[in-house]
Amino acid sequence: MKRKIALIAFGGNAILPDNQRGLQQEQMKNAQKAARLMIHVVKKGYDLILVHGNGPQVGNLLIQMEEAANKIPPFSLEICDAMTEGSMGFMLEKALINELRKNSLDKEVATIITQVVVDKNDPAFQNPTKPVGPFYTQYRAQMLARQKKWKMIEDAGRGYRKVVPSPKPIDIIPKRIIRDLVHAGKIVICAGGGGIPVILNGRGLFQGVEAVIDKDYAASLIAREVKTDLFIILTNVEKVYLNYGKPDQKPIERMSVREAKEYLAQGQFPEGSMGPKIKAAIEYIENGGKEVLITSATYLKAALIKRSGTRIIASS
Repeated sequence: MKRKIALIAFGGNAILPDNQRGLQQEQMKNAQKAARLMIHVVKKGYDLILVHGNGPQVGNLLIQMEEAANKIPPFSLEICDAMTEGSMGFMLEKALINELRKNSLDKEVATIITQVVVDKNDPAFQNPTKPVGPFYTQYRAQMLARQKKWKMIEDAGRGYRKVVPSPKPIDIIPKRIIRDLVHAGKIVICAGGGGIPVILNGRGLFQGVEAVIDKDYAASLIAREVKTDLFIILTNVEKVYLNYGKPDQKPIERMSVREAKEYLAQGQFPEGSMGPKIKAAIEYIENGGKEVLITSATYLKAALIKRSGTRIIASS
């Protein structure tokens, strides 16, 4: 019998919320909470792929790099991505293994440090817009811009920050490894933070670049490559809403790709909010995907039995 596969994408703030200091103990406890949530999906008969964000974690790591810059040479952003993929992968992997043991489920878990290919000619490289890392004084920002050719912007009176491009992912380097592992019944954690961005240089070799890949787009690409049965995007709301935040906001329980495109054109799903998630869902469905479920961690268990969440399908 063919195994069912689900991919779950969730943000780095699930492991490091805004209201916490980021202590190791806090993040380990949050990983345990996330693992307990994922077990609900395993119990529904799905093999599992996890794609997590790393925004808070890589931001903190870049601050550490800056604070220690006079003593230890700092690493570039793509190396910091790899470091957080490893550390967060360990926390989630250990938490999942323990939850599986508690539930007498005989499954193995593997974390894959994932390089994700982007196009070196992607227009995003001409217009970096994604702020990363610490705030700098004007003097320090000007020095870094001069020495490292960084693009720096003033951020709402709080100081200056580095901005990097956010190109679209076009390929996953270890996609066959991910596919083989999940088809063999393993739980796979991969593409943390959207993956480590690499380009093909002029010699046809892979080269890391300082950029940020949206984890929902990377997750959508992996879901298509592996041919998952269900693509779950966890966010901070129970359902997708029309006129979100307004008195007449209306929840959507089911939406076709055509309807999703119409709502996008109407400006219902902003770029800095639900927009990338809806676009990632559309890409997944249009490239052979079956179903996308968007909901919050709180409502995932109910959403799995179709009592909550928003489902996106090919046609209504």
